[in-house]
Amino acid sequence: MTTTPPASKQLARAKGRFTAARPAAGFAVGAVVLFAVAPVALSDFRLGLLAKYLCTAMVAVGICLAWGRGGLLTLGQGVFFGLGGYAMAMHLKIADAGPGNLPDFMQLYGTATELPWWWQPFANPVFALAATVLLPMGVAAILGSFIFRRRVKGAYFAILSQALAAAFAIWLIGQQATTGGTNGLTDIQGFFGYDLDDPVNQRMVYFVIAAALLLLIAVARQLINSRYGELLVAVRDSEERVRFLGYDPANVKLVAYVVAAGMAGLAGALFVPAVGIISPALIGIVPSIELVIGAAVGGRSVLVGAVLGAVGVAWARTALSEEFPAAWTYFQGLLFIVALAFLPGGLASLVGIVRRRRASSAPADGPRLDEKAPALPVGEKV
Repeated sequence: MTTTPPASKQLARAKGRFTAARPAAGFAVGAVVLFAVAPVALSDFRLGLLAKYLCTAMVAVGICLAWGRGGLLTLGQGVFFGLGGYAMAMHLKIADAGPGNLPDFMQLYGTATELPWWWQPFANPVFALAATVLLPMGVAAILGSFIFRRRVKGAYFAILSQALAAAFAIWLIGQQATTGGTNGLTDIQGFFGYDLDDPVNQRMVYFVIAAALLLLIAVARQLINSRYGELLVAVRDSEERVRFLGYDPANVKLVAYVVAAGMAGLAGALFVPAVGIISPALIGIVPSIELVIGAAVGGRSVLVGAVLGAVGVAWARTALSEEFPAAWTYFQGLLFIVALAFLPGGLASLVGIVRRRRASSAPADGPRLDEKAPALPVGEKV
């Protein structure tokens, strides 16, 4: 004889199934918007801008993991974005020049008759593709080992990461003969044999970027919901307790820092064919802060919030900087301060705030203190 489970258990099971299916549904909606709606609704120019914004969203995914979950305020993601971008641009410039020829800027500014030794491995497409991700991750592993082993954290870590972004941009500017200096690597015309001037190929680049963004979101969500994600939050909230439990907080933070660097490197690599340029102006202090602002405004601890915030801030920068070129930077800084001071959880936290206020204003299920309990029927026992 089978018994029907109580209504409360059925409701709990249904709620659990809905909670489990909600991320998959959101992922499907995002895929439909990116692959079906946007290419139809937007012109080629607007779709190219969206591809650029999605690259910043890819960096925001890593920031959500490192800062939102791990408490690591990374103000130097421009370093890793630039490493990935320059690795990709170096290969594409070599391919555009053709066999035995130097890239155009080397012929204009340099005196060398052959590629510098550290450029030569990037002629191999496999090496260049691997370097766009592994090079930023390797640099992050070296830097993170020194930083976290010495227990540098909080504002000191943020300032140090920002100083690294400034130093990297200054170094690139000083190497004009081999990095293009202030101009960077420009006029990139091909992408692994495809002409980037062709609108069809530009759409292909957009689809690659959209697919990469969804992949990074899936990877980050898996890490956040895993045992490692719980340990990362524990390190953020109470590092000493985690150390007493036998874990090394430095290793936990290092993994998040390295993964975020790899995501930023991939974003920089895909940014190059989408825009056709990579320069120090795109990877210095101000661009690094802009990446963090997007994640903070949207919600640094929620993947969807960080992604939408990054896209929204990037779009606002393009739209408003045309009207207010001198005041936009101040407005951007004010936006960051207001978000951290009055809405630490970003716009994504508004949903939870509204729910809590509704729950607190809703009447209780039981009788209030000023009310009498209903009388029991005659003959009924308590």
